[in-house]
Amino acid sequence: MTGVSATQAPVAEHGGNGAVRTGRRIRQVRELGILLALVLLVAITTLTNPNFLSSQSVRDLLLGATLLTILAVGQSMVIITRNVDLSVGSTLGLSAFATGTLFVSLPALPIPVVALAGVLVGTVCGAVNGALVAAARVPALVVTLGTLYAFRGIGHWWAAGEQINAADMPDTFLGLGRVAVLNIPAPALIALAVVLTAGWYLGSYRSGRELYAVGSDPQAARLVGIPVDRRVFFPFVVNGSLAGLAGVLYAARFGTLDATVGTGLELEVVAAAVVGGVAIFGGSGTVYGAALGAMLLTTIGAALPMLRVDPFWQQAVVGLLIIVAIGLDRLLVLRAARRLRGGESRGA
Repeated sequence: MTGVSATQAPVAEHGGNGAVRTGRRIRQVRELGILLALVLLVAITTLTNPNFLSSQSVRDLLLGATLLTILAVGQSMVIITRNVDLSVGSTLGLSAFATGTLFVSLPALPIPVVALAGVLVGTVCGAVNGALVAAARVPALVVTLGTLYAFRGIGHWWAAGEQINAADMPDTFLGLGRVAVLNIPAPALIALAVVLTAGWYLGSYRSGRELYAVGSDPQAARLVGIPVDRRVFFPFVVNGSLAGLAGVLYAARFGTLDATVGTGLELEVVAAAVVGGVAIFGGSGTVYGAALGAMLLTTIGAALPMLRVDPFWQQAVVGLLIIVAIGLDRLLVLRAARRLRGGESRGA
């Protein structure tokens, strides 16, 4: 018998319940550890410089974390399926420039329409990546490394050395970053909505949970009837859409746009997801942890200069966090495997 029947699947799942519970506990401890590190960093920085928690500083910190959080959520969904998207920085830049260009070329267009167009540009980029990875079965690392340069090249061709300035865009659109609810900037609230929506989808929908199965073992996922190609394609599209949204928010916040927007951002996004507990090997992690990782990296970038730490050490700290996170991922896999073998031995 080559397949896995409906009655066999629950048995296999039951046999791995101990491993699942162990993995869940380790992930929860990791996320609590990230939160504790974030609180300690804020506390130490505030003791050194009380202005760190001033109203304006907190506002700037939230705004600074907004784009990275949105991008980390989309990247997390891709990494959970055992893939990666290195083109998010280029996608963000292309979407931001498209947004600015529409305001210049068609100033009568309503702001929501322009914003939707910017998101659509990102969605198309994500669909291209997803189709090449899922349908053509080309490794995601190769595909997205290629589209990183392809999308950036399209941006340079489109911009042709020109720059779009804040004066070219509506004041209402540029004022989005200044709008606040209970002193929380509107872009930060948008990022929070993205995190909650993605977390709810992954935890509440079967298709969301199947992303973890695909990332854990694609071949086993195929055997139990999961449409692996579709499940791989979907996160790339979502990731592209969120990169497009981040591009629109970038245009609204900074106002000055050219072909270099988003350069080098892709590695920071992957770092936020990995530091936040999303296993680089796939099949594990949450978007909530990725959001905490994005917040921690943003806070490190803001706090260390106030602590008069050399910029070199800022990068070294982030690198150390990535190494520790990957090491913990490996520990999680080994502990889960030992628990599973122990359960099978007792069952025998």
